[in-house]
Amino acid sequence: MSETLNTDQAAWLEKAGILADALPYMRAHSGETVVIKYGGHAMGDDKVADSFARDIVLLKQVGINPIVVHGGGPQIGAMLERLKIQSSFIDGLRVTDAATVEIVEMVLSGSINKQIVSAINKAGGSAVGMSGKDGNLIRARKLRRSKRDPGSNIEKLLDLGFVGEPSEINPHILNTFEESDIIPVIAPIGVGSKGETFNINADTVAGAIAGAADASRLLMLTDVAGVLDDEGQLIKEMTVGQAKTLIQSGAISGGMIPKVETCLDAVGQGVEAAVIVDGRVTHAVLLELFTPSGAGSLIK
Repeated sequence: MSETLNTDQAAWLEKAGILADALPYMRAHSGETVVIKYGGHAMGDDKVADSFARDIVLLKQVGINPIVVHGGGPQIGAMLERLKIQSSFIDGLRVTDAATVEIVEMVLSGSINKQIVSAINKAGGSAVGMSGKDGNLIRARKLRRSKRDPGSNIEKLLDLGFVGEPSEINPHILNTFEESDIIPVIAPIGVGSKGETFNINADTVAGAIAGAADASRLLMLTDVAGVLDDEGQLIKEMTVGQAKTLIQSGAISGGMIPKVETCLDAVGQGVEAAVIVDGRVTHAVLLELFTPSGAGSLIK
């Protein structure tokens, strides 16, 4: 004789069904490495941050190897303002002098990194925080940028100070984590050939790490739904060629261009697919990996 389910039983039955539906996707991704770039509003919202930590632990539990790379622009800006250190930007990149790079490293490798590590450990994981300096994980060189002067039409080199770009990623460090139960949480700080400290864009680091780790997926958590078409609708999937065409046509513009270019670079390095995902959505990582429709804009 059947019994009427109470509210709690019905809710758990629904959750059991969701887990069963997710099983094929868990099996498909088992043993793979997934790099997640974490930042923006997702990092500042405690509820979403706790949800993110649980999602990362779940990935590890089902046999996926997550690598977290985080940013921290707003937190760096707040600390510089608190210490009354002036800061400026050129083309979206923070000009980083000797005084500023010390604060950048302190915030990224210190408070932010340890907050994420603590959240993942509290959720039952075994996370270890590090920067690109640790084990020479990220060798870096000074980022060179130029800008054409509209008056003289002369190309001028821009000095961004201690802003760098990855020149080499040490795969040995990443492989060691993959073979253990440890979840690495990486701050985007690199080390130069003379031991200099370089501040590197977190998106760029995530893409370079994904390529070096032979990741199957690069998930770029952002503050928007993903790449939108001319009518404001989410583009759920595109090829590398289609993404380049959208950039050339202006359909992809502004701050979305460097994110898409990072995805293109990662795919070019052998990453199976890169996805721009709305990090403000609860369980965005799980929705992207374990549901048929995904949760963002996938480039492959």
